[in-house]
Formats: sequence, C-alpha cells, structure tokens
Amino acid sequence: MASMTIRNIDESLKARLRIQAAKNGRSMEDEARDILRTALASGSSRGSSLLKAIRSRIEPLGGVDLEIAPRERIRNPPKFEE
Repeated sequence: MASMTIRNIDESLKARLRIQAAKNGRSMEDEARDILRTALASGSSRGSSLLKAIRSRIEPLGGVDLEIAPRERIRNPPKFEE
C-alpha cells in the first residue's frame, strides 16, 4: 500500500472531515480514503472526454472567427555538402 501526505489543508476543511469521520464511526484517515475512493470511482464512469466537457462549457458563450494566415511556399532543405 502507498502512503500519501496532504499539506496545507484549511482548518475548516479539516474540521469538516473530522466531524464527518466521527459521524461515520471512522478515523479521519479512513474517511479521507473513502472519499477519494468514491470520488474516483464515480469520475471514471462518466464516459465523457475532456474535449466534450470543455466544449459543453465554452460553446454557449459563442465562437470567435480567426483569420488564418496564408501558407507560404515550402523552403528548400539545407544542403550539408561542401
């Protein structure tokens, strides 16, 4: 099993975790482990790609028409012979 240390947690968040753990009869560590397990199990079953998630948030805001620069002629490759 791997170990993990989480630093810089707000005191209010830590207090909420402690209270929730006590309500469930668990240690704070067990409660945090259960929260992570639940969050990651439900996140993987969404089936939506990151692209679709971003597009669903941005698309209602409208689009922007960008001017595409004309392509230039392909340069000749460098010659390395003497």
